[in-house]
Amino acid sequence: MDVKELAVNALAQNKKAALLIGAAGAALLGFGLGYKYMRKPEKAVRVGVVSQLLIHPLKSGKAVSVCVAECQKLGLKSGELEDRHWLVVTEEGNMVTARQESRLVLVSLTFEGGRAVLNGPDMEELKFPISQPDNPVVNCRVFSMDIQGRDCGDKVSHWLTSFLGAEKTLRLVHFEPHMKTRRPAEQEPLFPQSEEVVYPDIAPVMLLSEASVKDLSSKMENPVTVERFRPSIVISDCEPFDEDSWEELQIGSVRLQRVMSCGRCILTTVDPETGTITRKEPLDTLKSYRLCKPSEKHIYKAAPLFGQLHTVKKTGILHVGDEVYKITR
Repeated sequence: MDVKELAVNALAQNKKAALLIGAAGAALLGFGLGYKYMRKPEKAVRVGVVSQLLIHPLKSGKAVSVCVAECQKLGLKSGELEDRHWLVVTEEGNMVTARQESRLVLVSLTFEGGRAVLNGPDMEELKFPISQPDNPVVNCRVFSMDIQGRDCGDKVSHWLTSFLGAEKTLRLVHFEPHMKTRRPAEQEPLFPQSEEVVYPDIAPVMLLSEASVKDLSSKMENPVTVERFRPSIVISDCEPFDEDSWEELQIGSVRLQRVMSCGRCILTTVDPETGTITRKEPLDTLKSYRLCKPSEKHIYKAAPLFGQLHTVKKTGILHVGDEVYKITR
């Protein structure tokens, strides 16, 4: 092959490569433009206003109402207050909640100057260090799912056991960032496999409207308050049970994704003001009109539905007074 033929062949090959590259580029451009115009744009519709932000540092303990909170993947946080990052357990590491010890709802866990502060009716306030690195890490179980917690010491154990009048010794544990979280999908397949929680029952965020609580109270002899249902975010300026249809929400910079309704148990029958448990109301009234559809019985069984469980798609800051937008496409 002479020099002229080599030049012609090289030119042909380069031309072919250029045509292929050009065709591929055009295809990609066309796909991108098509995707842009085929994808439905988001539409934000105002559905309410944030009226309360509630953090429950201690699982089953008193809520702390805050005006501003970080909405993190694991739930709400405000300073040292982190939602459900502290847990009462037996000496064997089994979870203890107000289902077993109803007076636990009267226990307040707050923070002051790097120390945790326990309070309860007719009890002397107890302060102890938040960080106790020399204390043992305990293997715990929350709904038969394994998780860890740092033991908070014998003084705290004695305080809790005395206040609750428990037959067995109870201990307090604290979740630390390096510890392994739980995966809700192991308990409820509707949750994404990647979702993580610490000590909540199942979801990092539970959302409920004031109107739904008012609707329930209107059907009862003795009205109930929002605190009985232990939500993270309370919404006002909407109709009862509007929250059932909010699949995706934008609140400030935070994006929430609804996963499922919150099936209710006997914990709702514990009065947050007295710590007494009736095992009847408001559960009986909820069962009279808030049961799931027959097609969903495999999910919720006989539990009445009240409030919505959300995951956090996009973290950010929440304020009381923020407007709430439902996202549709």
